[in-house]
Parts: sequence; structure tokens; C-alpha cells
Amino acid sequence: MVTGRFRTLAIATCIGMLLVLLAGALVTNTDSGRGCGDDWPLCNGKFVPSYTLESLIEYSHRLVTGFEGILVLATYMATLRMHRKDKQSQDFKEPLFYAGGALLFTIVQALMGAAAVKWPQSPPVMAIHFGISLIAFAATLLLVVWTYRVKRGQTAVVKVPAVIFPVALATAVYCYVVVYLGAFIRHTEAAGGCLGWPLCNGELVPEIEGATGAVFIHRAAALVLGLAIAGLYMFIRKVSKPEAGLTKAAGWSLTLVITQIFSGALLTATVSNEDWFIFTSLLHNLIITGLFGLLLDLVIRSWRLRDDRSSK
Repeated sequence: MVTGRFRTLAIATCIGMLLVLLAGALVTNTDSGRGCGDDWPLCNGKFVPSYTLESLIEYSHRLVTGFEGILVLATYMATLRMHRKDKQSQDFKEPLFYAGGALLFTIVQALMGAAAVKWPQSPPVMAIHFGISLIAFAATLLLVVWTYRVKRGQTAVVKVPAVIFPVALATAVYCYVVVYLGAFIRHTEAAGGCLGWPLCNGELVPEIEGATGAVFIHRAAALVLGLAIAGLYMFIRKVSKPEAGLTKAAGWSLTLVITQIFSGALLTATVSNEDWFIFTSLLHNLIITGLFGLLLDLVIRSWRLRDDRSSK
């Protein structure tokens, strides 16, 4: 039985993970990663560091991550306890997978953060740090979604064509690649490589080199992602039954990817204004976080509900 207390814990953990992800993005956008020097877990050799804006942002990120670690562990233990009470049931294997994934990637995320402080990392490695945070958040979001499905009694098995799963999986993997490209651009401070939108420095196809090349490739990849999700939505709508719930999730994914594209335009418009750029960048991160979580939900549900007979 899923209690209201467990659901509240899952929601708190999900919100906490979102704050960790956004706080990490804020550290990157404000270049506060060295705000605590080379010390970890202390900050400049102190438990409560002297006030500077950079140290405040970096140390706040560490505190939020620490509290979130406690919440993730508590959620995993609570989920494990439910599973052990009814080992014969299949009902609690799915949430245990989500809670375990959240715990695993939270630990990896914390270790990578500590390593980045002690030993400066290259931009490609730092970009992975955001990707790990994204997966950790998605795991907590999937757990929350599961609790509400159980609460509403949406556990009936409605089979869907098995072909949906590989299409959804490919879309989610490609989305992760696009997110990585965006994170790489932030860590290389190349966001100003393309001024103007939708053209890049007044050109449809600029020279593919340096910061301009990186931003243009990201824009092109984002456009392809939008087309891929639109195709996924139309495909699911055609072959899946409405009661399976996949069409609605795909529709929300399409809405979010369109919103994400326009938030990218807003990001470009504010790239020269440092104060506004921080907020538009956080908005950009927030939208892609929700989009990736929805795509993973589509992947998992299309796999669990797949009708293997439909592929024969």
C-alpha cells in the first residue's frame, strides 16, 4: 500500500533534486565553481565560509545536495521496506528501480562534484555532471508519477504495439545527446557564438568552427529533436489506444520541446545581459529537465505495456 506519507516523501525528494539540478546550473552560469577554493566538503577551509557571492552560491549548492542526499536515502529505504513486506508482489519492483536509480546517480553526482573541486575537470567531463543530475531527477520524477498512478488506480494493463518502445528509446537517447551539447556550450562559455535567432550571426549556415560551430550544431540538433518528438507523437497517436496514456505523455513532450526551442531564442536574446541571462538559462534548464523526464516515462511505459505479439 502506498501511503500519503510515502507520496509526500517522494514529492519532496523530487523537488529537492530539481533544486540541486538548478543550483548546479546556477553555479556554472555565475562561474562560482571555485567559490570554495580547492576544499571539499569544507569551503575555503571553514564549515561556515566568509561571505562572497561565489562562495555563497557554491556552498548553498553543496548544502542543498547534502539535504537531498538524505531525502534520497530515506526514499530508497522506505521503498525497500514496502518491497520486503510483499516480496511476492510485482507492484513494488518498479518504484524500487526508480528509488535505487536516484540513489545511485545522486552518489555519482556528489562524487563528480567533489572531484571537480579537488581536481579541475575539462568541459566535456563537466558537461556529463549535468547529465548525471538529469538522470537522478528523472528517477525521482518517475517515482512520483508512479505513486499517483497507483493512487488513481491506473494500473490496468493496456497493451501497446511493441514497435513504440525502440522509437521512444531512440528519441530519449537523442534528447540526452542534445542536452549534453547544451551543457558543453555552457561549460566552454560559448553561448555567444551565435547572435540572433533563428539565423546565426545573420547566416543560415555559418562557418562550423569554434564557439559559432558548437552553438549552431546544438541549434540544428534541437530542431531535429523537435521534429523527432513531433513524429513520435503522431506515431503513438496512430498506433496506440488512448487509454494507455502514451498519447497524452507524447503530447506534453511535444509541447515542452516547442517551448524549449523558443526558450533557446530567449536565451540568445539575453546572452549579452548577464543578469537576465542567468534567469533565461535556468528556464532553459527547467524545461529540458521536464521534457527528459517525460520521455523516460514514455520509454518505460512503452516497454512495460508492449504487446510482443504485435511484432510477430
